[in-house]
Amino acid sequence: MALFDDEPLKKPKAHEIGQDLSLLSVDELGERIALLRAEIERLEGELRAKGTTKTAAEALFRRS
Repeated sequence: MALFDDEPLKKPKAHEIGQDLSLLSVDELGERIALLRAEIERLEGELRAKGTTKTAAEALFRRS
């Protein structure tokens, strides 16, 4: 509980890089792996989108 009512509650992180994994169950580890795979897919999608935008911008400003 927050010390004062107007303080926002801190949401625990689902996963933190380098976190101690020894206390997690097999199911929890599987959930973390699924979470991280989904995040990797999201990051790769954003990377592809930025690459497409960059390529389009380079083509537009390329001098012949």
